[in-house]
Amino acid sequence: MQLKVILACGTAAALLTTAAHAAAADPAPPHRKAAHRPAAKSAADARLDAVLAHLDALERSLADERAAREALETRLEHVTAEARSAEAEMAAVKAQDSGVIDTLPAQIATAVDKARPKTDGLYFKGIRITPGGFLEAAAVYREHNLGNDVSTGLNAIPFPQTRAGHLEEYRFTPRQSRVSALVEGQPNRDVLLSMYGEFDFQGAAQSANSNETNSYNPRIRHLYGTIDWKDSGWHLLAGQSFSLVTLNSNGITPRNEVTPLTIDGQYSVGFTWTRQPGVRLTKDLFDKSLWVAVSAENPQTTFSGTVPAGVVNVINNAQGFYAGATNTGAPATQSENHIPDLVAKVAVEQDLDGHHLHAEAYTLARSFYDQLPTFKTDNVTTVSFGGGVIAQVIPGLFDVQLSGLTGHGIGRYGSGQLPDATFSASGQVKPISETIGLVGMTYHATRDLDLWVFGGEEHDDRAAYGAIGYGNAAANNTGCEIQGSTLPCAGNTRLLTELSTGFWRRFYTGPWGQVRVGLQYSYINRDTFTAVGGAPTAHENMLYTSFRYYPF
Repeated sequence: MQLKVILACGTAAALLTTAAHAAAADPAPPHRKAAHRPAAKSAADARLDAVLAHLDALERSLADERAAREALETRLEHVTAEARSAEAEMAAVKAQDSGVIDTLPAQIATAVDKARPKTDGLYFKGIRITPGGFLEAAAVYREHNLGNDVSTGLNAIPFPQTRAGHLEEYRFTPRQSRVSALVEGQPNRDVLLSMYGEFDFQGAAQSANSNETNSYNPRIRHLYGTIDWKDSGWHLLAGQSFSLVTLNSNGITPRNEVTPLTIDGQYSVGFTWTRQPGVRLTKDLFDKSLWVAVSAENPQTTFSGTVPAGVVNVINNAQGFYAGATNTGAPATQSENHIPDLVAKVAVEQDLDGHHLHAEAYTLARSFYDQLPTFKTDNVTTVSFGGGVIAQVIPGLFDVQLSGLTGHGIGRYGSGQLPDATFSASGQVKPISETIGLVGMTYHATRDLDLWVFGGEEHDDRAAYGAIGYGNAAANNTGCEIQGSTLPCAGNTRLLTELSTGFWRRFYTGPWGQVRVGLQYSYINRDTFTAVGGAPTAHENMLYTSFRYYPF
């Protein structure tokens, strides 16, 4: 800019000098008119004025540039001061607690991992495999010896007559430990294909024992496949899973069943459920607020009472393919059935002022089948009704659930396993009227502590036919309550009740899985029908503890 000013000044000086020399070298002749001289002078003045105007413009530009530079220098000094102040503050914080800054990345990573949904899995050829299950170390104490492992024979509580009724029972067991895998693939945006398998170790061959090596067999709990059409809301399930009568927590979907929080593998008296093969078709409607489903499930019948001579009600498999024995003592037993159990269910999901409510109702149709002594087949069909409710009474703090089933021939669908049917004198199958009910409450005391209590009952009506049947008043109970007595004890159960309470405490939840510790106390009472010798009762006090590690 200074060079431009110098050049401009030089140019102006040169012009002035040239003009002066021109005036001196070429004076106007005497005869030229004076009017021409002002015109020549005006042209020179104009050129001088232009030069001076240019100089003024250059000076103003130089002043503007100087002001901008000074403003920039002032701003730079201000920013530099702020940066030095921030560095000083950071140094002071680091000096106060140098470890905080160093641990921030790890703390942030932990918080993100904790908040992230657990959707991690193994990926292979376009499918996702999600492993699951837990390892359990459980302990079981029973006041009266049942010879059971982690799952209790709720309808087998011994009367005082038996020696087992005067012996206690205690054992450690890992047999409820589970392994599972969910395999999922999505051939297109609309269709989701899944397969799920879950196994525990409560199976037992004839050679299984705990004498020297704890040798028990893996057992199928679930093994099924599903197809979900997302856009249309149709869902198909085929394989072994929880029955459709089992209470769900949200909609009608697999792996969403609500079981009591017991450690006992047989759950609780009053809980309605089975795990069995079947085919199920489900439809969700109105943005998944309404669900309807139908299923055809594996049929089986449990009998009680005297089987009239010549009646065929079970398969007699001489190869021993089925465990147990027939009424004749031959190896076998699988009941005679020719129609699947059929279930139709409706479920509703609603949020009532922030309180989630799940309600469902269903009907169960069963067919009972045997062959009479005359070689004629006998068939009886029953229809029963059930339902359930799960409500968030205080969201995140207190939940309540109710479930029940009433009808004829439904014993195998209750945890207590009361019988489905008995016989008339002529050999006809007579389904037994029964009511099953359960109520449960869970209090989420903290994020890691759940306290729970469940109470349930299973009640049978008399089904007496002449001198036989179930709950017959002519039955003999005279020996039931006499220790070591050899007198008869029919002991037909009229009512099973159970009250259970306990807690689950999560001690660790993080990248390495979850650790839970649980405690359960249960009291079970068994009442019988009044018969010859009275109506004997039996009871059981049980205590369970569980340590579980969920690695996935």
